[in-house]
Amino acid sequence: MAKLFASLVIGAIFGLGIAISGMANPAKVLNFFDVAGTWDPSLIFVMGGALLTTALGYRLVFGRRQKPMFDAAFHLPVNKAIDTRLLAGSATFGIGWGIAGFCPGGAIPALGFGGVTVIVFTGAMVIGIVLARSLDGLRQKPAKAF
Repeated sequence: MAKLFASLVIGAIFGLGIAISGMANPAKVLNFFDVAGTWDPSLIFVMGGALLTTALGYRLVFGRRQKPMFDAAFHLPVNKAIDTRLLAGSATFGIGWGIAGFCPGGAIPALGFGGVTVIVFTGAMVIGIVLARSLDGLRQKPAKAF
């Protein structure tokens, strides 16, 4: 129960930060990408603040704790390779963010504001995740011998 409550509080703080920063507003995000037109550099400070907070948080947590408070171990990525899958996924993420003005981190809190655009984006994102996982599962299954 404590793990669920902590997740709820952390998610609410994250969502509030996304909403206050403007990351849930696709127009503000698209203006950030429009460097030749109506460029809005304010999101650089949001991203920089997030990066600084994360770096300090990782340093504090991993420097003082052997395991998280509500789990048996930390779950960190083990794959450090920069491969085709990573580059293709990053490019797809960036193109989608540039077209829609939403990223997953901004779209989920934006669902609270309602609106057809964010609902369509989130639905498409979920379908894309399910499709990618399904295709990845098919790719990793060993071929059957006839």
